[in-house]
Amino acid sequence: MAKVYFPTHGVDVAASAPHPANTHYRVSRGVEHWEGGIETHKVIKVQMVYDGTVSGRRSPSFPVGSDDAKRVMKAIEEVEKGGGKTLRGEASSG
Repeated sequence: MAKVYFPTHGVDVAASAPHPANTHYRVSRGVEHWEGGIETHKVIKVQMVYDGTVSGRRSPSFPVGSDDAKRVMKAIEEVEKGGGKTLRGEASSG
C-alpha cells in the first residue's frame, strides 16, 4: 500500500481498558495525499497504535465510561498549536 500520510508532529495518548495493554491513540498533524496522490492537504489525524505500530486501517474507538475521548480532544488542541513530539520522516498508511 502506498504511503499517503506523512506526520510532522504528534502526541500518543494511552488507551483505557478494554483495549489491550500498550495501546495508544496517535494524534498527529501532517500532510496527506488526496485525489490519487495529486493533491496534498495539511490534516490532523487520530490513529490506533498497538505495541508501537500504527494500525492505519483501524478507526479509533473510545470505551464508554472512560476519559479517552476527552484526553484525545486535549491532545488535538495541543497538536493544533504545534505541540507534540517530532514525527518527521515516519510515513504512515491510512
